[in-house]
Formats: sequence, C-alpha cells, structure tokens
Amino acid sequence: MKTRIAKFISDSGVASRRAAEDMIARGMVYVNGEKITTPVCFVDASDRIEINGTPIVARTKTELYAFHKPINTMTTAHDPAGRKTIYDCMLPEYKNLKYVGRLDYKTTGLLLLTNDGELARRLTLPTSHVPRTYIATVNRIDAAGLVRARAGTMVDGISYRPMQIDILSDNELRVCVDEGKKNEVRIVLRACGCPVRKLHRISFGPIELGNLSVGQIRKINQKTIDALLKTL
Repeated sequence: MKTRIAKFISDSGVASRRAAEDMIARGMVYVNGEKITTPVCFVDASDRIEINGTPIVARTKTELYAFHKPINTMTTAHDPAGRKTIYDCMLPEYKNLKYVGRLDYKTTGLLLLTNDGELARRLTLPTSHVPRTYIATVNRIDAAGLVRARAGTMVDGISYRPMQIDILSDNELRVCVDEGKKNEVRIVLRACGCPVRKLHRISFGPIELGNLSVGQIRKINQKTIDALLKTL
C-alpha cells in the first residue's frame, strides 16, 4: 500500500513528518534515484528512498512481548561480572528483542520486550507517565512513611512523584508508579521506613503479567499495543 513520502520517512523513525517535509523542500530526498521537491509523492517498501544518499528502510511491524523475568538475572545483553542475564533465559528467536526499561537483579515479574527501539525509548521516558504496578514485600510498614510516599518525596536530592500505595497485608503493598526512575520503589520505600525485601512487577500500562510462568514469553496482541500507544 502506497503512503505519502513524508509519512514513510516519519514511520521509518528517521525524522518527524514536519522535518521530513522540510528535507523534501530542500531537495534532500530521492525516490528511485530522482530528487523530489514536493510531499505529494506516494511510495511503498518496494521503492528506493534516500536522504542525501543514505537509504531509508521501512520499519518492520512493531512487535511487543511480555516476559516473566526470573530472580537473580540482569536486564542486559552482557554482564561484565558474569551474572546470568535475561537473554540466557530465552529461546534464540527472542534474543534480538530490546528490553523496555530495566528490572534490577533481584526484582521479578513483567518485563516488556520489543523489536522497536523508538517505542522502548518512549515507553521509558519519565514524561510519558506510563503506570507500572508492583507487589512489594516489606520488612515492616510505616504508616507515616507511606503518607510521604503517596504525596511525593525527595530522597538524596532526587524528587520522586507521588506513588499510589495500597496495603495488602502486614508486610505486603501494591505500589503503582508512573515515572520510571531507577530503583524508585526500593529507594522511596526504604527512605519512608518500609524497606523492600521482595519486589515483583505485575503490570506495565495496560499489559498485565497474569499467569505467565517464570521465564516464559507471551506475544502482545495489536489491540493492546494500540491501547498502550494511545497513552504516550
């Protein structure tokens, strides 16, 4: 299916549609070897698109997967210390996927994987405010400390946004955050008198871990991907 050249360039992730239109007006864009100067040009993946001689490739369809991260695994492709990584737990066909954010070595639960690096970046921007929900097992519960966490707090000079926190039992909390700062749940709860013993993520935006077994991967359907994209 043919699409406008500016949209094709934008969808490829090279530039925004407005920037693509500017490149076209400046004579930087070539289609099948011919310079074009108007955005009224329709192309598809069979056409050869170049910007100043650099080929532009159509982005493959976005794929998104839910992975149940085991404990004691690093969210990285390679760990200099030789610790087990998430990719050591996957079948070969999934090892080219990018992880969306990180879960620390001891944290378990839902980790998203994708073939779309730009989507991974957008989902983890603090300004995107995509909610992540965790079950935190804590050593103790400090009611006054939870008031601080719910209101937003400062720890070691870093400001943390308000957290939604529900008490599930004497030592278990449901915590929802929408900023994505490194280790924020552990850092804030420790500072507020509720040090975390175990941390398990159960959802990321509209995507839930559900009954996915440890170490297993589930493909996310397009409807759910679309719902997630609408939150950005």
